[in-house]
Amino acid sequence: MKLVLISDTHTMHRNLELPKGDILIHAGDFTGRGKLEEVESFFNWLKEKSNEYKHIIFIAGNHDMCFEYKLTWLQDWLSKLPTNVHYLEDSEVVIDGIKFYGSPWQPEFHNWAFNLPRGKRLADKWSLIPADTDVLITHGPPLYILDYTFRDLINVGCKDLYEKVISIKPKLHVFGHIHEGYGYKEHNDIMFINASSCTLNYYPDNAPVEIYYTPEGTIEF
Repeated sequence: MKLVLISDTHTMHRNLELPKGDILIHAGDFTGRGKLEEVESFFNWLKEKSNEYKHIIFIAGNHDMCFEYKLTWLQDWLSKLPTNVHYLEDSEVVIDGIKFYGSPWQPEFHNWAFNLPRGKRLADKWSLIPADTDVLITHGPPLYILDYTFRDLINVGCKDLYEKVISIKPKLHVFGHIHEGYGYKEHNDIMFINASSCTLNYYPDNAPVEIYYTPEGTIEF
């Protein structure tokens, strides 16, 4: 099964040259500030891409503010997406026996969406992740994993998320949020991928990440 991974496209999804694959995964921040016209553009794009991929999975990010507010028009739009397009928010979908789980939360990061204080409230969100998750999709990174910010010169990932991921050991953890963290790292037999499409300066120059999820449950590039 070939997975195509992207994140943090910030309204520039149409600028991407997407490779062919079985499942397209977007790890959040597809809008600038979650405006209606931005969401509409993204949903129209999802409908187009649903004809090119067997499945599409996406979560929201801190810029996709209307998703946290659960606005009526948004719920209506979500209900009308093609059946092979899956929006995950502290929820899962199983495709060909592989369990994908998605969550949009991250430690407080300016005045954006899906922010929670570090500690119990965030840990409670991570406690919802099933122990048998194969592919975990979060918007933010775990602590010390592709989470270093060039402007603040600190690691901003979540300690509780790191501890949860290490304990359940999914085969793959996909995220974004920290643009300059784009890349991959194998750690503790888990493949971590920061799939941010935009660079630190918000140019969509980072290539989509292409990986293969083998029948044996291994990750290959």
